[in-house]
Amino acid sequence: MTMTERPAGPAEKGGACCAHAHHDDRATRPDAEPPEPARERVNRRWNEVLQETRVTQTGVQILFGFLLSVAFTPLFRELETPDKVIYVMTVVFGASATGALIAPVSLHRFLSGQRMKDELVETAGRLMVCGMVLLALTIGCTLLLILRFVVPGVLAEVLVGAVMLWFGLCWYVLPVLLRRRSARRARREQR
Repeated sequence: MTMTERPAGPAEKGGACCAHAHHDDRATRPDAEPPEPARERVNRRWNEVLQETRVTQTGVQILFGFLLSVAFTPLFRELETPDKVIYVMTVVFGASATGALIAPVSLHRFLSGQRMKDELVETAGRLMVCGMVLLALTIGCTLLLILRFVVPGVLAEVLVGAVMLWFGLCWYVLPVLLRRRSARRARREQR
């Protein structure tokens, strides 16, 4: 057992560990592998969170760095007030996304050795979802700021709306639909 783990309690033994952060229905499928022990499950899930964090942190940090440099360009002074408001919102969303997506590292560092890995995994999962929402808003605002310069009229807003709809479908609707389909299949197989 690593220092951030704790022995499996009643909730983990029943498979309800961190139900909101990740769904694992291997135990309910007849053709599935045997259920993994609570300690192995929490370690696997923590490693998954770390991998996801690495991917998202890189993207948000590059985007945020780009956004910070925009304010120091000569063209920035020529922005009208609505564009400056969009820029400020974009930078705030980017900073917030950076904070949420890096927070799991800080949590781990401060709570290492406290035997709280289940709580770390659950909290990190929620922070990742929050960070992804903020990242989508950052990307949407960045796109809006850029497209307002190159596309005439309301077409910029329409295009950004379409991209944000696409993000919503890919990042949120699709996973929810897949989870529901998996749950329905598991219920049918149990009958």
